[in-house]
Amino acid sequence: MKLAVTAPDRLAVRTVPVPDPGDLIARLPHPTALAWIRHGEGIVGWGEATRIPLPPGDDRFAAAARLLGDLFATADIDDPVALPGTGPVAFGAFGFAPASPDSALIVPRHILGRRDGRAWHTTIATPHTPSGGPLTPHHPPAPPTELHWNDGALSPDDWKNAVATAVTRIRQGHLGKVVLARDLHARARDPIDARVLLHRLAHRFPGCYTFSCDGMVGATPELLIRRAGGDIESLVLAGTTPRATDPAEDAARAARLTGSAKDREEHRYAADMVRDALAPLCSTLHVPAEPELLRLPNLLHLASPIRGTLTGDRSVLDVVAALHPTPAVCGTPTGTAMALIRELEGMDRGRYAGPVGWVDARGDGEWGIALRCAQLEGAHARLFAGCGIVADSDPAAELAEADTKFGAMRHALHT
Repeated sequence: MKLAVTAPDRLAVRTVPVPDPGDLIARLPHPTALAWIRHGEGIVGWGEATRIPLPPGDDRFAAAARLLGDLFATADIDDPVALPGTGPVAFGAFGFAPASPDSALIVPRHILGRRDGRAWHTTIATPHTPSGGPLTPHHPPAPPTELHWNDGALSPDDWKNAVATAVTRIRQGHLGKVVLARDLHARARDPIDARVLLHRLAHRFPGCYTFSCDGMVGATPELLIRRAGGDIESLVLAGTTPRATDPAEDAARAARLTGSAKDREEHRYAADMVRDALAPLCSTLHVPAEPELLRLPNLLHLASPIRGTLTGDRSVLDVVAALHPTPAVCGTPTGTAMALIRELEGMDRGRYAGPVGWVDARGDGEWGIALRCAQLEGAHARLFAGCGIVADSDPAAELAEADTKFGAMRHALHT
């Protein structure tokens, strides 16, 4: 199948420095929001200069890099700021499974960004899509109302049975770990405005990567990969427990998590895979010997920050291709875990647990894993949560963990 981007003409790209724009999310003029924000910094976009649909298959990341490279190579780019995220940028969300038809890249008409005390505004146009447009909202965001909730593909009891089946398969030696996900449905009276959810998520989880792309909205704690020049970073998360409001109990939970053989085993699978995937791409690679503790407002995670230097001229999408899917969202061995997910989850994950983020014309970019998220379609939101299952997993405890993970998007929709 021959693939082509939707814009028939070369892009005209202009980046200019601007005064500090303040709250980036507040500058989004309408509900069709593109965003990647952490601690108030990052980029937001709106409008659509170009959309690149991507074919299903194992080569979808290579196809994305090739098509985007062809598009940006012919663009007329004026970028005196020259930072990661300036010039032309594509926001992207990929389906979790290779067969998923849900992957797409979007090059917005406007990008507003801030990084390390510098801010910029990029306009992208073709002869048929002029770049003019507002920098202040002309559709004020309205919170969702009259929410109604429904179970997803599996009821809580059915999902616990799926976890029990997975534990049996693991104990029989078929695999070491599998990640099983649940979905949950919410319907509001009116179409849900992504900007409202972005504001609430960014405020409650400032240390997470708050994202929005093509209706997929969330706040992921997991950085799949960041590329800035030849330097890369990744943050591996696996092993989770809820926070407690009492400081003593919270400290006790943290101690139990760091000392848990079950959670450390789950984490080791994920960290080892990321190390093995990145090592052939890097001249240097640092992987900590022991995980550290990541504290979020609602959860504690075992975390391993990984840093390295790439060999050769590799785009961030090349590294995404090498990493996805990690054991943190799939399991190990990958093929066996994928097959068990298809057998037991009873649903298509779509973009849940797939890579989400952005890439610029230099190949720099930041990509996370689409967790703590929901897919928005009009007044409907489909929420997702998943848990890593190993031999010592308890179905009731895993259900409670999944319910805790739903809490981020429930909070974003409710308050």
